[in-house]
Amino acid sequence: MKLELSGITKRFGSLVANDHIDVTVEPGEIHCLLGENGAGKSTLMNVLYGLYQPDAGQILVDGKAVAFAGPGDAMAAGIGMVHQHFMLVPVFTVAENVILGNEPTKAGGLLDLATARRRVREVSDQYNFNVDPDALVEDLPVGVQQRVEIIKALVRDARILILDEPTAVLTPQETDELIAIMRQLSDSGTSIVFITHKLREVRAIADRITVIRRGAVVGQAKPEDSEADLASMMVGRSVSLRVSKSEHEVNDRSFSVRNLTVSDDTGRVVVDGVSFDVRGGEILAVAGVQGNGQTELTEAILGLTTRTHGSITLDGKELLGRKPAKVLRSGVGFVPEDRGVDGLVGRMSVAENLVLDLKDTPSFSSGIALKTRAIQSNAEQRVQEFDIRTPSTETLAGKLSGGNQQKVVMARELSRELKLFLASQPTRGVDVGSIEFLHQRIVSERDKGTPVIIVSTELDEVLALADRIAVMYRGRIVGIVDGGIHRDVLGLMMAGASAEQAKESVKKLPATATSETDLGGGVL
Repeated sequence: MKLELSGITKRFGSLVANDHIDVTVEPGEIHCLLGENGAGKSTLMNVLYGLYQPDAGQILVDGKAVAFAGPGDAMAAGIGMVHQHFMLVPVFTVAENVILGNEPTKAGGLLDLATARRRVREVSDQYNFNVDPDALVEDLPVGVQQRVEIIKALVRDARILILDEPTAVLTPQETDELIAIMRQLSDSGTSIVFITHKLREVRAIADRITVIRRGAVVGQAKPEDSEADLASMMVGRSVSLRVSKSEHEVNDRSFSVRNLTVSDDTGRVVVDGVSFDVRGGEILAVAGVQGNGQTELTEAILGLTTRTHGSITLDGKELLGRKPAKVLRSGVGFVPEDRGVDGLVGRMSVAENLVLDLKDTPSFSSGIALKTRAIQSNAEQRVQEFDIRTPSTETLAGKLSGGNQQKVVMARELSRELKLFLASQPTRGVDVGSIEFLHQRIVSERDKGTPVIIVSTELDEVLALADRIAVMYRGRIVGIVDGGIHRDVLGLMMAGASAEQAKESVKKLPATATSETDLGGGVL
């Protein structure tokens, strides 16, 4: 089935999210939409799937113009979509999730679960998905849950499959499995629209690539084009994809976590007996698939949760039990994973956000009166130093792009002397050019002799920045390894294997896949 998007335009007020976009997907083709977060890729696919109505342009399927009032119309036309955030009911079985909204019935209107189970088995067997129709979704690994989403689309006879950032929550091994599935679907005639911002995956799977920047198509690319060329098309200028990080001696400054346990509101243990150290002048990366306790770990360090046991010390002084303000005052710089919720106040100016947790210090206040000139001078200095693209220091922070919002948070936290720098998802939703800059600033803080912790689900980021890597799985640290470790070892650890088990497994791979030196240093 051939798909054509012609002149698609979508506006949200004054914002043009899609600007006369033309894309053609041939039958059986894997067509990649490549662009940074916020470029307009997902908006375009939501238009195609009937979730948004275009303001201009048309959609053609096999040469015929179609209009979708909602996802039901798109599915009826043979278009299925797997969203970045899965649309599954955890307490339902696979079969129940697959038929939800399109339930087969028997005589008398009774639900026909037997037919649902049979259809799941047929699709699962055809594509080697190995999915049990009677399994509860909440008991399935994330990679298998994604297969359930694909089965949902295929059971409804989707001939065009949209995959929106499908690898965001997968381990490298699960990503490889997904790529194999995509190729099999393509070989069977299914057209796939693959949305991503990850250059490595694009080059591994795409038949053709359309690059979108700021809501418009800026060109076509080929899978054999270099990552540097693809990155340049995405941001409009040359970008260095390598982090410049020299060898650096560690010092006596230290941050230690010992036997840390954190429970959620229901009493369930989400961080389970975690221990690690970070030395001055090194970057420890905490890696793992999202949802394995990383968020709760950072909240415990900052004093944002009181359901904790264990010890957290900075230069020998206990932090556990202190309130967030006192933790920050002790010399901790913190970049939260959700800048919009925890890092910025969107209705306050850039200048105000740059002193958000420093307003009551002598530098910026005298009694209850703020030193407005000092705040303004600080803002002008930080805007220049961190290349924050803003019309004015008085512009509301919420009006800035995601990358510039992240620079505001980073500038605020790095504008004082630190004893520990903790950054959670430091480049989430940030364009390639801003990633390059923010990585340089993180390395610069490490080179000043500060202990640095980054928490990231982006494996390339972890491998680029880390001196050592702690991998979390189901609330535990399964191992701490050197930063030069092979990515396949990390991927297996992210799925729960110990470092020793992962290394032994990778040694058994074909010689072209890895080498002994790629396995990195010993377990620490």
